[in-house]
Amino acid sequence: MTVFDRLESEVQSYARSFPVTFTKAEGAWLTDVDGNRYLDFLAGAGTLNYGHNNPDLQGKLVDYITSNGITHGLDMHTEAKAAFLTALETRIFKPRNMSYKVQFTGPTGTNAVEAALKLARRVKGRETVISFTNGFHGVTLGALAVTGNKHHRDAAGVSLDNANAVPFDGYMGSAIDTTDYLDRVLGDNSSGIALPAAIIVETVQGEGGLNVADFGWLKKLESLCRKYDILLIVDDIQAGCGRTGTFFSFEPAGISPDMITLSKSLSAYGLPLAVVLIKPEYDQWHPGEHNGTFRGNNHAFVTAAAALDHFWSDDSFAVEVREKSDFVGRRLDEIAARYGNGKIYRKGRGLMQGICFESGSLASQVTTECFKHNLIIETSGPDNEVVKCLVPLIISMDDLAHGLDILELATARTMGKDVVSTTVAAE
Repeated sequence: MTVFDRLESEVQSYARSFPVTFTKAEGAWLTDVDGNRYLDFLAGAGTLNYGHNNPDLQGKLVDYITSNGITHGLDMHTEAKAAFLTALETRIFKPRNMSYKVQFTGPTGTNAVEAALKLARRVKGRETVISFTNGFHGVTLGALAVTGNKHHRDAAGVSLDNANAVPFDGYMGSAIDTTDYLDRVLGDNSSGIALPAAIIVETVQGEGGLNVADFGWLKKLESLCRKYDILLIVDDIQAGCGRTGTFFSFEPAGISPDMITLSKSLSAYGLPLAVVLIKPEYDQWHPGEHNGTFRGNNHAFVTAAAALDHFWSDDSFAVEVREKSDFVGRRLDEIAARYGNGKIYRKGRGLMQGICFESGSLASQVTTECFKHNLIIETSGPDNEVVKCLVPLIISMDDLAHGLDILELATARTMGKDVVSTTVAAE
């Protein structure tokens, strides 16, 4: 019996899917204690957009630590925080003509969501928030109330109040625009849906199964928020920081959220960091109303600033991400067409795409087979029916192609087909 078996809670999850002990990592690769290397198509569930131990960030962090730079500072002013805020303003806000205040919350994405919901209720003086079917915003109680997944909601142990879920784009089929439904119920005093303080949305529902909101749908959603005096919160925790080919996932839609939640890859190095970006007129907090001991992770500020300066000084990195996204899309379409008998298909956008299977059982077989060939990849969706490629954005084209070859082999075997084109050995 290992120390993990003896002491770790039954709540552990990823360790059950990938039952080895890892010891080091670099780029898109993990190594276990026996020296076996694994290609990482999970990337810390979207936390490692710039890969493991990125050397351009590592050097900055090591230099900072060895110079006795501030590690923990609550929300006091530090040079590291100033450098991060300056990089955020210079590399992200100004080129996009954006004006936001930055709230440093507790170090998790769910805490950023909690802060945004609390502030929206303060600003509008209303209790309810509208969320969407298959949305995922975290597992603390406020964020859980706007999360759709039954598995997570059932673990709350209490009722989850002051939130209403409405159909996401495409939930009722392609012929129905669900913003029309939302407009109708918001404008009807007898609909039973109270006017909310805010609407919270993901442009791509990562945990919900890679459901993609159409840009036109997002623009109509923003218009509804303006029509009914509702704040628009975009949860860009997984889809942001370049994952879809632009720094913010909503940029191609041309919308301007009132609040944006960011975490996961914001620190760029896997270090805990979360923020809420707030339009200045809505920054109505009183000092200390939403706080947290670890809202000043200066090591994360160092790597976050370094990533913004290194990767976002121009559009070249985003262009590379979009090129890789196109490649992934083509390969996944080919895999679905070759082995799916018309029953499996590609979903997602950018470098958060995957294949939807008929059942979670089939998808699980695929990911299990992938792991046998040293590929780490997970499932998502209401029934875990989507195999999700969440690769580091810095992955080489050769490694990307190799991982997709493994996914093709695993799909072929699961679907009872002969593999067509993969170069992976079919031992």
